[in-house]
Amino acid sequence: MLNPLRQSIMGHLFTVPACVMEVDILEFKVPMENNKTLFVWGIQPSHTEAHIYDRLHRVFSSFGPLYLLKVCPNAPLSPPGFYALIKFYSAAQASKAQRQTDGRSLFQDSPVKVRLSSKQTPHFMSDSSKLLSHARCVDLANNCLGFNGWTSDIITLKELTDEDEGVEQEEEEGGDGERTLRFGCLLQLSFPSHGQMARASAVVEERFICTGPDVLLQRRCKLQKVVREKALAQAFSTVLFILLGNGKVMVEVKQTSDQLLPEESEGILQVNEFTHVEDEWEEDEEWDLTVS
Repeated sequence: MLNPLRQSIMGHLFTVPACVMEVDILEFKVPMENNKTLFVWGIQPSHTEAHIYDRLHRVFSSFGPLYLLKVCPNAPLSPPGFYALIKFYSAAQASKAQRQTDGRSLFQDSPVKVRLSSKQTPHFMSDSSKLLSHARCVDLANNCLGFNGWTSDIITLKELTDEDEGVEQEEEEGGDGERTLRFGCLLQLSFPSHGQMARASAVVEERFICTGPDVLLQRRCKLQKVVREKALAQAFSTVLFILLGNGKVMVEVKQTSDQLLPEESEGILQVNEFTHVEDEWEEDEEWDLTVS
């Protein structure tokens, strides 16, 4: 699916000196590949778990943005101490971190061992495109581009109602009772320095027991925030960051058949996914302890 885009990327890179031709592509989805996960063990019990987390984060985040870092105590039958699992967004950055930290003491007297996970990812997970949450999208974009490297603008944000106004009116007059709220948002994501733009939409719904106008107002405010965040995450899902060997970042947007052109999208809310607010964005998947 990315072959045409990769050809376009390589076309851009022909103007870059050969010494920086090494590239890596970051997608705004949960990293599932084993070559992005590091396993660190041999951590002494001389520091608290919180201190170890802080020191490991300082060391490994210097190689690139981290999706997750987890510090755990050794199993009961093992010697006292800790191990850590670290997941990068970038396979190249994970590999570089492994090479430069394995066998180093880092923050303790004895060296630690650092290995890449080697367990094969199941086929049904290898093609996973689970989107990042809004917060992780923002963190990753800020980490790679800086706080002024991108902007987002709401084109449309509105409450969606039933076409039957009689039913709507009856619900409004009824006051207390079970209610359903539905909001839709169309949003534009822009990267001014790179001349790239993406648009996406989202719809969220919540059913709840309304006990008064204050509850209704709170729920409306909550859904407006949730649908904005959902639309932004959907927009980021079409974006690729190309990391060049010289530390620079290029931005490309994946073109899809249902993507709206700017002149076509005014006043239109195109929905690709419908979400209930109870739906969870993402859960930390079970950690893979097999290493190479």
